[in-house]
Amino acid sequence: MSGKRPGSKGYDNQRARLRKDLENSGTANDAGADELANEILQEQADRQGVLRTERGLGPKGER
Repeated sequence: MSGKRPGSKGYDNQRARLRKDLENSGTANDAGADELANEILQEQADRQGVLRTERGLGPKGER
């Protein structure tokens, strides 16, 4: 899942597919499937924070 951040279209698509799989397998009910899918994706990403490179800060990043 590298490169996909929470809130991005790719992340939302992946979460929706995972949620559907969880609902169909009976692992989670309809209400909890979205939360469970989000937790699973967050654990996979093992995000502590998004580090920005010097280029990602833009032309005024040094200020």
